Amino acid sequence: MKTYSISEVANELNLTPYTLRYYDKEGLMPFVERRPNGTRLFKESDINALKVIECLKATGMPIKEIKNFIDWCSDGDSTLQQRYDMFMERKANVEAQMEELKKTMEVIEHKCWYYKTALDAGTEDIHKNDKIAEF
Repeated sequence: MKTYSISEVANELNLTPYTLRYYDKEGLMPFVERRPNGTRLFKESDINALKVIECLKATGMPIKEIKNFIDWCSDGDSTLQQRYDMFMERKANVEAQMEELKKTMEVIEHKCWYYKTALDAGTEDIHKNDKIAEF
């Protein structure tokens, strides 16, 4: 079975070795094996687990809650419901973030149109009656 160094994993996931060491210190990587000298040996499954950790982090989930998830995974089938509920909550959270980003994009698109048409006309006066022209 192929193993990877911390540097290889960091490059693969676009993280720093420092970040991976921090995750380890916080208990997010109990699955990673070590050589007798303490060097971490990452397997493909460890990289996949780290991708899930990064996904949860991207949703704004605090490290402490990610640690709870990792613990639940270690506990096995008895925590399937907790893990399912957690992902349903994350899903709702991300959907709400996406809705907010959609609204933000609408404003940005309007401003792009506003400035493009003003540039084409050579003046902002073209938008004198635009109620959200300038903010």
